[in-house]
Amino acid sequence: MAFRAIEETQFGVSMFPTDYSIQPVELANAVEARGLDSLFFPEHTHIPASRKSPFPGGGDLPKQYWHSHDPFVALGAAAAVTERILLGTGICLIIERDPITTAKEIASLDMISNGRSVIGIGAGWNREEMENHGANFSSRWAIVREKVLAMREIWTKEDAEFHGEHVDFDPIWSYPKPIQKNGPPIWIGANSKWVFDRIADYADGWMPIGGLGSGNMDRLRDAFEAHGRKVEDLDLALFGSPMDADQARGRIEQGFDHLIFNLPSETADKVLPILDRCVEVVKAIRG
Repeated sequence: MAFRAIEETQFGVSMFPTDYSIQPVELANAVEARGLDSLFFPEHTHIPASRKSPFPGGGDLPKQYWHSHDPFVALGAAAAVTERILLGTGICLIIERDPITTAKEIASLDMISNGRSVIGIGAGWNREEMENHGANFSSRWAIVREKVLAMREIWTKEDAEFHGEHVDFDPIWSYPKPIQKNGPPIWIGANSKWVFDRIADYADGWMPIGGLGSGNMDRLRDAFEAHGRKVEDLDLALFGSPMDADQARGRIEQGFDHLIFNLPSETADKVLPILDRCVEVVKAIRG
């Protein structure tokens, strides 16, 4: 991890961009105008009406989960009206996506934004949603791994090919290539006991929700050493950062170098005051 000083820590926001909330262009303009560093959009292609998979957050599933825009369309719109902020998925459900098509979408976003994309990924929690896309729930992380590795081949090779158990294609030509060398950073959003090895194996960052948890920093270091990598090179982003200066400073002291505050999926008159509050918290953190 980079272990940045507080003045070097980056701050951003995430929100489900929906058909009924503030739209991506207005939100992106507001985030950049206020001096924040990043904007993240999550993804759900749909929600099965059966609702068999329980919501991990407990209670009823909020309606934004089935009202959200496609993240790459929304981020492309945001890229067109901004010049500075990072634009990321938080998270992209790679498990539900074709890797060749997704590699092109991500590379296109990276070019349009001039290298400002970050791709947060995960395997998801809704079994029926994945299965509607033909994904095998029990093999979801193995599939995610192969899709990420396949996309990196497409981003970095003229004649890209990949031959795995879940992803298999002969040499292809696919452009554009990303602006960022080796493609945009891949951040994994998960908190399981297996996440450390997965990050060390094929990712560039970790984006847990809430905090590190006891002993997790040591587990992360051990995993990176086992893979011959330096943990200091890892991006560590906190999703759902507390909107409290003292608590946020504590997370920075843990090693987080990017804090992301959550915004509700609401109209501009409700979201913009919360965004202003985020700015005030950042000012208090930086002193």
